[in-house]
Amino acid sequence: MPNGLIADDSLRPHPDGLALQLTIPWYRSLWLSSVSTIRLTVDGAEIPSDDLAFELDGTRYALDELPEQSDTLWFLQSHPLLVARLDVPVALGEQHEVEIFGELRLPYMQIAPGQDGGPGMYVPNIVHQSFSLTVTDQDAPPRALVTDVGAPPPASADDPFKLGLTLYSASAEFRAGWYDFDGLLDRVAELGIGPGIEIVASQVLPTYPVVSDEFVTQWRAAFDKHGFDESSFGANLDMGRRRDRDMTPDEEFEFSELLFQGAKKLGFPLVRIQSAKPELLRRLLPVAESLDLKLAYEIHAPMGPNSPEILKVRDAYAELDSPLLGFVADFSSTMHAMSPTLLRAVRRAGLDDEAVDRLQQIWATDASMRDRQQEFIAYLNSRDFDPGRLGSFAHLAFNMHGHVDPREWADIMPQILHVHAKFYDIDENGQEPAIDYPELVRVFVEGGYRGYWSSEWEGHAFAELGEVDPLVLVRKQHDLIRTSMHAVEAARV
Repeated sequence: MPNGLIADDSLRPHPDGLALQLTIPWYRSLWLSSVSTIRLTVDGAEIPSDDLAFELDGTRYALDELPEQSDTLWFLQSHPLLVARLDVPVALGEQHEVEIFGELRLPYMQIAPGQDGGPGMYVPNIVHQSFSLTVTDQDAPPRALVTDVGAPPPASADDPFKLGLTLYSASAEFRAGWYDFDGLLDRVAELGIGPGIEIVASQVLPTYPVVSDEFVTQWRAAFDKHGFDESSFGANLDMGRRRDRDMTPDEEFEFSELLFQGAKKLGFPLVRIQSAKPELLRRLLPVAESLDLKLAYEIHAPMGPNSPEILKVRDAYAELDSPLLGFVADFSSTMHAMSPTLLRAVRRAGLDDEAVDRLQQIWATDASMRDRQQEFIAYLNSRDFDPGRLGSFAHLAFNMHGHVDPREWADIMPQILHVHAKFYDIDENGQEPAIDYPELVRVFVEGGYRGYWSSEWEGHAFAELGEVDPLVLVRKQHDLIRTSMHAVEAARV
């Protein structure tokens, strides 16, 4: 998913001068307070910040007002305008050189909490783009969908676990407006994917964090139409929603409780939680009990079931001693190679064969994520290659690709309540080249897991929009998983 604020069709005419139709450079909705910086240069001249304005849903904001807008949601499918005042407005068909720099703060990805009531440190998302753009008043059309897809292999009552997907798999296409919510679910059904449907609440709810009655009606109609099942409700905790301070413990509880209530309204049996703070869980457990919800903390790369951070969560669970608490197993933790999708992306960014080989060698070591990242950046600097050319890839290469032994999942199998069947590619042989799915299926079947495997294609972090059809890839991955399940069952007879 391109990490960009603008695209080829962004430059629009405007009576004040020009407008850029913006796209949120992330996979989920964010608060306007997340926007830290926007700078714009047109035809070599930087536009003064006082001559820039941000228009969302009919309301215009000065740039220095954005950090105060902690109650205003920039929904994933909304395309606000960045309006620039010019002496002479641009005209349709003209071409202009446009450079934009943006920095957003990700309010749920805390690096360190605030001190003495002040704001914490949060992961930034930095965007720097340069384009030659033609002024247009038309959106670019979506790509044609793949239609020649065979029927899926039939599910069996003897299958050890059920399949589904998280709609996060189609993040880029949903963000671009190629699908509305109903159209996305129609496409899932057309390809024979399901029956489990998982959502990330901050991605699909226009009224996030509230689940509106209107959305419930739309949701129920789609589920009745297609025979889907609710599998997992993904909840974030936006601790850095305000710029002046972090959420208080009471605000964290209230925000989480609101999401739990939304999950219940939509019929979900499980919430994927982001925080496993013992004091917060202790307060939330009675809410979960009253709503009949299980709570599952996600184990994601670079961590594994026995990482020090997860051992602390396991200790907290033992202290709380509730059958409602468990884990989401994300297979990004247990990869045996770097994904070809990532390697293609870093090659596009300018890495040569030697650098790509060195990247993979460093990734395969047992050093910490931070040490491996720093070693790779030092290598790039030694070759006079600016790491900034890789954007977020220099970090994501290590943060999103773990190499824990798949057999470690057996250590916590009774506590695994849900699975993110993470994948990036399906090759010509029907295999995931970086993740050993036959081995994972064996570990989970023999471990007695009987819940959902929710396909999660995360190639959109590295692939260009339209490079592949992610839902067709999900269908191919389902074929791989079913074949692997049947092979394990046959070997046990």
